Amino acid sequence: MRPVNASIITIGDELLIGQTIDTNSAFIAGELNKAGIWVRRRVAVGDVYEDIRIALDEEKKESDIIIITGGLGPTADDITKPLLCDYFGGKLVLNEEVLAHVIHLFEKVYRRPGPLLERNRKQAEVPDVCTVLHNARGTAPGMWFTQENRIFISLPGVPHEMKGLMSSEVMPRLQHAFADRLPAILHRTLFTAGIGESMLAELLQDYESRLPEWIKMAYLPNYGMVKLRLTAKGTDIVTLEKDIEPWYQELQQLANDYLVSPEDEGMEVVIGKLLKGNGKTVSTAESCTGGHIAQLITSVPGSSAYFKGGIVSYANEAKMNLLGVSAQILETKGAVSEETVQQMVQGALEQLKTDYAVAVSGIMGPDGGTEEKPVGTVWIAVGKPGKTQTLRLQFRFDRQRNISLTAINALNMLRKFIIANG
Repeated sequence: MRPVNASIITIGDELLIGQTIDTNSAFIAGELNKAGIWVRRRVAVGDVYEDIRIALDEEKKESDIIIITGGLGPTADDITKPLLCDYFGGKLVLNEEVLAHVIHLFEKVYRRPGPLLERNRKQAEVPDVCTVLHNARGTAPGMWFTQENRIFISLPGVPHEMKGLMSSEVMPRLQHAFADRLPAILHRTLFTAGIGESMLAELLQDYESRLPEWIKMAYLPNYGMVKLRLTAKGTDIVTLEKDIEPWYQELQQLANDYLVSPEDEGMEVVIGKLLKGNGKTVSTAESCTGGHIAQLITSVPGSSAYFKGGIVSYANEAKMNLLGVSAQILETKGAVSEETVQQMVQGALEQLKTDYAVAVSGIMGPDGGTEEKPVGTVWIAVGKPGKTQTLRLQFRFDRQRNISLTAINALNMLRKFIIANG
């Protein structure tokens, strides 16, 4: 069975100069891979007519599917739609269904005053040689073209709109179009924390060497954690699920000392499940992370059931006034100390009346370090009324990475504390 290949072309000068990070390609590639479609190449081009044409010509030599994102907006630099119209030998026509949707968005959803602008009305113009893909989240419709047994799909560059179109329109159509060529594919993912990628690979060396050819294992490292993904390919999904299960169970056993979750979910989701399952609540007291830990916790739908609030006590005055940290401790031990985070935890517990609390204080850099407490020094505390645990860490990275590592380590420490003291 010949594999189905795809290319992704992202359009926009902002991608080439680093003004915008291309997250669209990663999402599209992930969705295609889940369906058994292999992404051969990812190409970024600027808002240059000829460069886009060349990219289309090159990628159709390599792939069955070419997905394009960007350049569908209402401004003069958005040239994708007229280019595609010309490339596929069509002409722009007003699509009444798209126009009705655009009018609905402006009048009922956006509630914009005044008449519809002509440039917004032109969003409803599409090449007469394409199949229109309904964009429920925005004004620019997706477009589906066919040429020489190749499928070309044009999507908006706005990530929220692109994701909606991929889920509701693109993937169902692709799976139908290539039903006879797509393999059954199954991913099983777990994630670990507290062990580096190389040490984990060493631990799993024998296991990995014994995996059958139809199962591949990938290491997916991120700040303070490593996800392990098994991917199985075959002809029947039911058989795959049965055959991969023993391998997945063995992997969990081997990684058990560092296992956070046997599912593909974030640390904040795992903590939410623990708290909700035990009927407990948590609060945060943050200095160096500036509220990032609270943001992670509240990114989970339903977190209001277990998260009462957080206190960002960046300055010493805030630590004293909001959390009751003693002036003597701050003067003699410093803001970045075991004693300070212990008092921050107890202050959060008292002020927000929660079952658990987590506190952090550190030096994120690039300045502020000393010989005794260099940049990257972090103290973490977790606790409940009457009991607190602390941990000192030393990071060596840039400010943003130090903040992210502090947050994930604090959450993992909180997870362990909840399990031990549930």
